[in-house]
Amino acid sequence: MRLLQLDGKGNPSLTEFFEDDIPEYAILSHRWGAEEVTFKDLTDGTSKDKTGYDKIQLCGEQARRDKLQYFWVDTCCIDKSSSNELAEAINSMFRWYQKAVRCYVYLSDVSTLKRKASDTSAEYTWESAFRVSKWFTRGWTLQELLAPRSVEFFSREGNRIGNKRTLEQQIYEITGIPATALRENPLSQFGIDERFLWAKSRQTTRGEDKAYSLFGIFDVQMPLLYGEGEAKAFQRLREAIDKPSKSKSYPYD
Repeated sequence: MRLLQLDGKGNPSLTEFFEDDIPEYAILSHRWGAEEVTFKDLTDGTSKDKTGYDKIQLCGEQARRDKLQYFWVDTCCIDKSSSNELAEAINSMFRWYQKAVRCYVYLSDVSTLKRKASDTSAEYTWESAFRVSKWFTRGWTLQELLAPRSVEFFSREGNRIGNKRTLEQQIYEITGIPATALRENPLSQFGIDERFLWAKSRQTTRGEDKAYSLFGIFDVQMPLLYGEGEAKAFQRLREAIDKPSKSKSYPYD
């Protein structure tokens, strides 16, 4: 597992750790946008030219304020040119989020700026944007909401707007995920059908990822077969979840 740290000048650099030696770290949850910083960008020194660099800085600076030396960002801590490394990362992702000391959610479509100085209600307008944030529509962010103990939400300006405990009711109303699932209770306590429903309306760029992003939700591991299509990926996922039962009905059927 590679982790980032900021040097004395605030520049991020990568260090690789093995399972028994991984230090405490923070982790970033976000939606991918244009010009994300990749592993190659970071290693060849061109990362500052990308708009996604600001998210890395935000995560690193917040980790430092929380007295954490290391942090993890999916865009650049995984060398996605290696299919083996990508497969290992996807199968490990839920555990990596689960073991993070803090998870910072960067909401690029939620602002905390007041619209007008005279508008006394404007300081609360972030909540309406929070409720329709596209972060809640993405497949990968489901595990990023459920796995970590501490999930904190930040506006696009980098302002903290709450955590998954203080925003528990809003999150339930947005996602339908009960508070008991947000409070670190084992996901195995919740039915298979219910967990599939949490993910049903979420989207991923690649169809297969709709299934692959649920590995941790169902505590399964599978090889990645990009090109198999969404239907076959879900078929393999269902078989991995409950091999003895072939007659059970799932919401994706």
